[in-house]
Amino acid sequence: MTEQTPSRRGFLKTSAATLAVLGAARNVHAAGNDTIRVGLIGCGSQRGGRGRGAAENCVSAGPGVKLVAMADLFKEHLDYTLDYLSKKHGKDKVDVPEGRRYVGWDAYQRLVEDRDIDLVILASPPGFRPAHLEAAVKAGKHVFAEKPVAVDGPGIRQVLRAVEEAKGKNLSIVSGLCWRYDTGMRETFTRVHDGAIGDILTLQCSYITGELWHVEREAGWSDVEWQCRNWLYFTWLSGDFNVEQHVHSLDKMAWVMKDEYPVKAVGLGGRQVRTQPEFGHIFDHHSVAYEYKNGVKLFSACRQQPGKIKHDVSDHVWGTKGICHIETSRHEKGGFRIKPHGGKAWAYYPPAAGTADPGMYQNEHNELIASIRAAKPINNGEYMTKSSLMAIMGRMATYTGQEITWDMALNSQEKLGPEKLAFGPYPVPPVARPGETKFV
Repeated sequence: MTEQTPSRRGFLKTSAATLAVLGAARNVHAAGNDTIRVGLIGCGSQRGGRGRGAAENCVSAGPGVKLVAMADLFKEHLDYTLDYLSKKHGKDKVDVPEGRRYVGWDAYQRLVEDRDIDLVILASPPGFRPAHLEAAVKAGKHVFAEKPVAVDGPGIRQVLRAVEEAKGKNLSIVSGLCWRYDTGMRETFTRVHDGAIGDILTLQCSYITGELWHVEREAGWSDVEWQCRNWLYFTWLSGDFNVEQHVHSLDKMAWVMKDEYPVKAVGLGGRQVRTQPEFGHIFDHHSVAYEYKNGVKLFSACRQQPGKIKHDVSDHVWGTKGICHIETSRHEKGGFRIKPHGGKAWAYYPPAAGTADPGMYQNEHNELIASIRAAKPINNGEYMTKSSLMAIMGRMATYTGQEITWDMALNSQEKLGPEKLAFGPYPVPPVARPGETKFV
């Protein structure tokens, strides 16, 4: 079938709406001041971390946006990120005095209590997100919250309460589930929602990739410090990578289903290749079958294993009238495709470099800043929380070997992590064993 040059309908509609808000907002100020003052919680390290990237996108979202405060558990992380951002963006965009550099377990609380801060970026490990989001909303701050927003049922319930409080206070909450802000994805899913492939029958999503970074333990580090520095590999901090990474794919499936979520899940998984102590106790592969109320099934798979392996980050949606394929690795080459039965194929190609679309990471911050200036809050809270729960539900299914329902996951009493957050001993939990590990 012949691929068509993509219609700009969805792109132009989204861009026009955003530009209209930006235009209307030029004379509207946040908290009575021209400058939107930003605080960053969770700075990341030299190895990476979304904190640095999110802060960069935020201060680039227009004039009068400035990073003025930072918080992290580790001073060297804060210092490295501050030096990087200051050199790249200058004092007009990054001006964090010594008195607004917060370090330690209570750093986030001290930052959100600063009355001069309008917007808080939450980019610490996901296990801390519920407490950080709750504190930010109670303090009346707008929020950019990285994904996922919790690692267990109690955390999900805490976030849902904060999301409702934010609505009552007219605060924006924008989620780091960035594909919702991708122009090509918006155009593609608008077409699917308009009936381009008919009624949805089956879905498949894959996040099959290699290993990520890890941190070797140093002498003198307590259990908790080592785990926080190596947070990807401990469920109390990351939720396992079915939650921390694969949530992107699961959220796309939630989106294409118009934010309807599955009622139950069953799955398998294990720890086959990535078994060394530095990788904590999480699995290195998961496969989960989710089922919706109407009987539609989603087949989900993810893998993080080293070596010469085939990578596949893709999503596929089968409908009564056609198929939708999403191949994010081919994003610049028509990775969004719709193939109707008996009709002409369609594919989305991004606009040429230098045109109106700055990309999804920048879009989410552009729209967040526009919403604050226009006093028209964006609240992504419900889908960011439910997509996180969908990922947690999958982990519960693979860890226990049991069928897990939506209500079981939502009402779970399992609270991951130490009772008190402090550096000290905290043994690594055993690797889950399906059929033996209990649902709590």
